[in-house]
Amino acid sequence: MAPETRAEGGAEATGQFAPANLAEALSAVCAAAGLDPAGAELLRCTNNAVFELATAPVVVRIVASNALRHRVDKVVRVATWLAEYDVPAVRLVPGIDQPVSAGPYMATVWESVPHGGHRPRGRDLAKLLLRMHELPEPSFPLPAWEPLDDVRRRIGEAEGLDAADLDFLRDRLDEVSDRLDALEFALPASLLHGDAHLGNLIPSPAGPVLCDFDSASLGPPEWDLTPLAVGVVRFGEPAGRYRELARSYGFDVTRWKGFPVLRAVRELKLITSVLPILSSRPEVRPEFFRRLTDVRRGDDSARWARYT
Repeated sequence: MAPETRAEGGAEATGQFAPANLAEALSAVCAAAGLDPAGAELLRCTNNAVFELATAPVVVRIVASNALRHRVDKVVRVATWLAEYDVPAVRLVPGIDQPVSAGPYMATVWESVPHGGHRPRGRDLAKLLLRMHELPEPSFPLPAWEPLDDVRRRIGEAEGLDAADLDFLRDRLDEVSDRLDALEFALPASLLHGDAHLGNLIPSPAGPVLCDFDSASLGPPEWDLTPLAVGVVRFGEPAGRYRELARSYGFDVTRWKGFPVLRAVRELKLITSVLPILSSRPEVRPEFFRRLTDVRRGDDSARWARYT
C-alpha cells in the first residue's frame, strides 16, 4: 500500500515527469538507494510519482515538481519525528540516507503498509490529528503555515491559460490572502499535517496510519479540520464523516466564524493544484475550468469531481 492515496495535485509541465521519463527516474532513484526497480507498479503521478516495488515491500515517492523539491527534507524530518513519538504513520525505510538524490531526481523511500484493516473513518482522522496536535514543538525548524505559498508558486508556473484566467487567479489569491491575514484563530498553534483528508489515511491491520507530510507546518489546528468539511460540500462526501470528525476531535470548524476564509483557501488550492500539468495532462482541463468557473460565479454549492 502506498504512502499516498488519491490526492489533488499535479506534476510539473516542464517534462521532468513526462511518461518517457518515469522509468528513468525510478531506475536512477533505485540505483542510488540500492533497490531493484524491476516490475515496479506506478500507483500515481500527481505532486509525486509514486511506485510500489515488486522486489521489496517498499514504496518510492519521487518529487514530480521542481517547485516542490524544497519540501523533501521537511518530509523526512516530520516522518522521523512522528516515529519517535510512535504516532501511527508511514515509516521511512531504515538504512537509506534520505531524501535520496539521483541526478535531477529527489525521492523518499517508505516501508509498504500491510494490507488489511477497516476503511478509515472521520473518528480515525480525528484521533490521529489529536495525536499530532498534542505533540511538543519539534526540535528542528519547521516552516510557518503558509497555505497559499504553493498556490502562488503554481500560478507562477502556469501554462496553457489565457491572460484573463491568470488575472482572475492572481486577484483571487490577493483577496483570499488579505482575508486570511485578518483571521484570529480559536485554537493554539501546533504541528499540522496540512492536507488532512481521509485519502491521506492508509488502512492497516493495526488501524489507519497517516501519510503525505508535504504540507506539514506549524499553524492553526483549524486548518487540519477544513479539508473534510470542504469535501462534503464540493465532492459530495457523506456529511456524517465530517460530523464524526468534529465530534471526536471536539471542535466544529464549520461553526467557527473564520471557516468561510479557510474554505476559500482550500478551494483555491484545489483549483490550482493541476496548473503545472495543464499542458501535459489535457484530461484534467475540463474539471479545472469547471472549478474555476464555479468560483468566478460565486457558486458555493456546485459539486466537483476529483482530478484523476
